[in-house]
Amino acid sequence: MAMKLYVGNLPHQMTEEQLNTLFSEAGNVASAKIITDRQTGQPRGFGFVEMETKLEGTKAISMLNGREVDGRALAVNEARPQTKGGFGGGGGRGGGYR
Repeated sequence: MAMKLYVGNLPHQMTEEQLNTLFSEAGNVASAKIITDRQTGQPRGFGFVEMETKLEGTKAISMLNGREVDGRALAVNEARPQTKGGFGGGGGRGGGYR
């Protein structure tokens, strides 16, 4: 069974290909995605890597959590499940009385 990992504190110049190569040191990478800002397209400094097995995911965490890449210590841990329902409640234009 695959294991999805959260990877934080990524160097902004890192590419998804480089992320994939880095994590392949620990095993087979199913996917590697760097999250970008919707408006600017600039990397947000974190991403997700899916390892093919839980064993490879655990190995990647132990090998890469805290490893320094381009002067930044990576934060690697198991990704939390995505919550359903989007961004929370509305409120519209400031709500309340004026």
